Amino acid sequence: MEKLLGKLKKGLVFVVSAPAGTGKTTLVGMLMDEFPCISESISCTTRPMRPGEIPDQHYHFISKKEFSKRVEKGEFLEHAEVFGHEYGTLRSHVEAKQKEGKHVALVIDTQGAVQLKKSGYEAIFIFIRPPSLAELRARLFKRKTEKTEHIEQRLAWARDEIAMGKEYEYQIVNDNLHRAYEILRSILIAEEHKEERYEYGHDDE
Repeated sequence: MEKLLGKLKKGLVFVVSAPAGTGKTTLVGMLMDEFPCISESISCTTRPMRPGEIPDQHYHFISKKEFSKRVEKGEFLEHAEVFGHEYGTLRSHVEAKQKEGKHVALVIDTQGAVQLKKSGYEAIFIFIRPPSLAELRARLFKRKTEKTEHIEQRLAWARDEIAMGKEYEYQIVNDNLHRAYEILRSILIAEEHKEERYEYGHDDE
């Protein structure tokens, strides 16, 4: 069967951002389940592990001191402070996956994404929007992973994130998971098949 994705010698980078509770992690997980050529970058963070999280699978959990050292060495493509904790994307990990021909999904905060966009970093920027802030509030309370005051903080920040969504190339409203996924996978397929990609990747035999 002809592959829809995974025919480039050098993988692409997809930056996916959304307010917490919007479904970005679920959507990217669905992509990886369908397409083995897609890999999610594992971010470094200084925040404590949450129940159910696995080190080096969900995040690389490191100390603030180690995080600062990595910043000084220029090891991060981007990094940002979110609710008092640091998050960063390792440059070496992303570049290694690209060389393997894998597309890399960076599921990162809007601050880091805008950093990359303004620096001219070559990536496809996709923003996932909630249907409404009221629906987002309901989803966050349903998760039962954080205290009420933390959820209110996230909702306040979500307003700013949605405003920053205009910096992204694509907007997807996740009011229906199946439909949002079909739109997301269509974007990836279209991006791989852009004319300029043929200059360095496709096998024409």
